[in-house]
Parts: sequence; C-alpha cells; structure tokens
Amino acid sequence: MREFTLIVAGAQSDHPDHHVPARLMNVVDTLVKRFAATTGDAERRLTDAIDRGDDVIDDHVLTIPAEAGPASQTLGEMIDEADDYCRSGRHLLTLATPPDCVAYRRWYLSEITGQLTGAAPIPWPDSDEARALS
Repeated sequence: MREFTLIVAGAQSDHPDHHVPARLMNVVDTLVKRFAATTGDAERRLTDAIDRGDDVIDDHVLTIPAEAGPASQTLGEMIDEADDYCRSGRHLLTLATPPDCVAYRRWYLSEITGQLTGAAPIPWPDSDEARALS
C-alpha cells in the first residue's frame, strides 16, 4: 500500500499505468470509512489471542452488515488486479502476494460473502484453498 500511495500521490491522474493503484486506494479508503467501526470487537479478540500465544481462535465471530458482502467481493477482485500490476514489475519493488496468502485471502473474503448469503461457515483447515496448498 505504501508504494501504491506514492504512485498515486506522484502520478498524473490520467496516466493509464496508474489506474490500478488509484482504484485500489479508493476501494480501501471507501471500505475503511464504511466498515471500520464493525471490526473493533473482533480485532480486540484477535489481539488478546496473539498476546496469550494462542495458535487457534475457536468461533471467532465477526458481526458485519449485509452490504459488506459485495464490498468484500469487490475488494478481492481489486487485490487480484493489484497483484497482476505488481507482477508486471514496471513501477514497483513490491512483489505479488505469495500463493499461501492469496489462498487465505480468497477463503476469508469468500466466507464473508458466503455466510452473508446463508452458507455454512467453512473453517480454514477444511477449505478447498487450504487443501490446495497441502
């Protein structure tokens, strides 16, 4: 994000090579403004678990509004586009997201969209994404 911020800040707004960083920054800014307040309790539980040295958090519940589903899908698509931009190697030192992190991100965002439409939760170890990494 730091490199994207620098590209956006120093770029000509109509430069075609800089549309991806600008769009990603816009999506992230919009999502933070709309949904940041909804993650406070979950972030505290995560911080507490890390402080205790827990390896696993059972039943980590996020309470999010239904409109976060489409927003999560948009974010996932935009991050995939940003990874393609990073792989091009033209304007960044940053590498594309490693495959294990991509798999986790896709699982996490699909859990948001899926559960908001009534799908049963799938724990990370039981997910197709986790099994594909094994």
